[in-house]
Amino acid sequence: MKLHSPVTAGLLAITAYDAEHIAVNGRRLTRSFLLTPQRLIEDWPPASFDSLTESDLRAVAELDCPIVLLGTGPRQRFPAPALLRSLIERRIGVEVMDSYAACRTYNILMAEGRDVAAALIIECAS
Repeated sequence: MKLHSPVTAGLLAITAYDAEHIAVNGRRLTRSFLLTPQRLIEDWPPASFDSLTESDLRAVAELDCPIVLLGTGPRQRFPAPALLRSLIERRIGVEVMDSYAACRTYNILMAEGRDVAAALIIECAS
């Protein structure tokens, strides 16, 4: 799906997505990544929801954004509370949704000027 929302000048927005990629400002990404309006961190380790670790979420917490959208791949799945510990301890709000919903929600919050991070899992083809 291609998103046609205007990109806020100088900020990173999700411009398209499908089952195999997510595009940030037109750049096609095929591996999981972290995104804030000012920063793109490519090759975030989890290749699937099942491979998500506490260490992966600690990297998200270190972004220090008050709102995190966790995109869990093609369907919504909830991680064990222990995995979310680093976010909870920092009082970071976490919204868990499928990665497509996380893309859309990220763009809305980013366009509103909110301090938001998206942690998006793109499941690698086997």
